[in-house]
Amino acid sequence: MMRNPDDRKLFLAGATGVIGRRLVPLLLQRGWHVTGTTRSSEKAKALAAAGGEPVIVDVFDARAIERAIARAQPAVVLHELTDLPPTLDPAHMADAIARNARIRSEGTANLVAAALAARVPRMVAQSIAWAYAPQSRALREEDPFDLQAEGTRAISVRGVAELERCVLESPPLAGVVLRYGRLYGPGTGAEVAAAPSVHIDAAAWATVLAVERAEPGIYNIADPGPQLDISKAQTQLDWSADWRIS
Repeated sequence: MMRNPDDRKLFLAGATGVIGRRLVPLLLQRGWHVTGTTRSSEKAKALAAAGGEPVIVDVFDARAIERAIARAQPAVVLHELTDLPPTLDPAHMADAIARNARIRSEGTANLVAAALAARVPRMVAQSIAWAYAPQSRALREEDPFDLQAEGTRAISVRGVAELERCVLESPPLAGVVLRYGRLYGPGTGAEVAAAPSVHIDAAAWATVLAVERAEPGIYNIADPGPQLDISKAQTQLDWSADWRIS
């Protein structure tokens, strides 16, 4: 999957976000050189202190993203970008949903184009596990999205659908999509979350496994329950929702 066995360079878009902060130490511990993006000079300092190589860049600046990935020459681009308010404050969620949808469409397109230009072989991208159309059974990765949704849900679902299309249908890029449940745990502002949910540590660990061993395609990443079928991640990635950072 990688260009050679010693190629351990990774470009993490969204390195200082909720999941990015959990991911960076895990990736560094496993021998990855992490170039991570942020839009903040203060967060860049924190990333450098953690051992990453920060780059201050906006994903909507296509030329800047292309230059950053070309300089990093990664084996994998990891897309963990979101734009959500702290604690998911309902007063600010309407605007955040629109911003998030733009990241998922325009931002993802810029990342994919830059990865292709730099001949990066793989991309792993964050998606969500609650965009499916309703079914009376546990939802599997091949089930359709709720593209008939209305209101703000329609904005989210369409943004997710465009992100996944771009990542999965841009050969020769090998795309992996992780459909996370709603995150809870340290740094998320939530101790529990409505199903489908997943602990932030288990989500981060699934991401590391996906970077290192996942075949191209889609994986549900969530706590066990009747809503989602998570057997693909369990069997193909050897992932457990019980995993925690010790």
